[in-house]
Amino acid sequence: MTNIQKELFKYQDKKYREFQAKLIPNIDDKSIIGVRTPILKKLAKELYKNNNYQDFLNSLPHQYFDEYQLHAFIISEIKDYDSCIRYLNNFLPYIDNWATCDQLSPKVFKKHKTELLKQIRVWIKSKDTYTIRFAIGLLMSHFLDDDYNDSYLNMVCKIKSDEYYINMMRAWYFATALAKQYDSTIVYLKDNKLDLWTHNKTIQKAIESNRIDNNIKDYLRKLKR
Repeated sequence: MTNIQKELFKYQDKKYREFQAKLIPNIDDKSIIGVRTPILKKLAKELYKNNNYQDFLNSLPHQYFDEYQLHAFIISEIKDYDSCIRYLNNFLPYIDNWATCDQLSPKVFKKHKTELLKQIRVWIKSKDTYTIRFAIGLLMSHFLDDDYNDSYLNMVCKIKSDEYYINMMRAWYFATALAKQYDSTIVYLKDNKLDLWTHNKTIQKAIESNRIDNNIKDYLRKLKR
């Protein structure tokens, strides 16, 4: 057992492990140690601050889900954009669940929007489920406000996939876009540009949102297919 694994087992919470196993049914529950997120984030910051993370990031694949979570949190701390992208491109093909994918949130991206958008265009055409999901998530978190462009909606609309975790993120993206860029986004529902499942899931998630006006929610209900 590696030093990192020993450290993680020190913080094992078996009840939390059982809870996580129910949330992520597509991975082997024996691969889950059960370390809570705040502890993983703290450990990631310590490893990054002490410049003691490179060997761990280069040791793929990992044995445990919690190691992948820690890996995601360390990458999110990296301050050099090029290094962050290099480690990401090495890591993304190994991600096999939504939780690890969605924990990836590199802080350095806020200062590199132009370069990031070029990288998103590459990732969104990947054959890997969670690389695509990650790319859509980045468009949602970084490009629906001041850096928004109508063409980004079309990028997500054009994705054709039978993968649940891709289409769930597409629906989440369009529901968030309805809250932030309503006039551009509603067209995709009015004109039935989305596949049936994503169309209806988008409406469901928008109706559940606290950021969308009740009058708009009533209109969205009429657009269900």
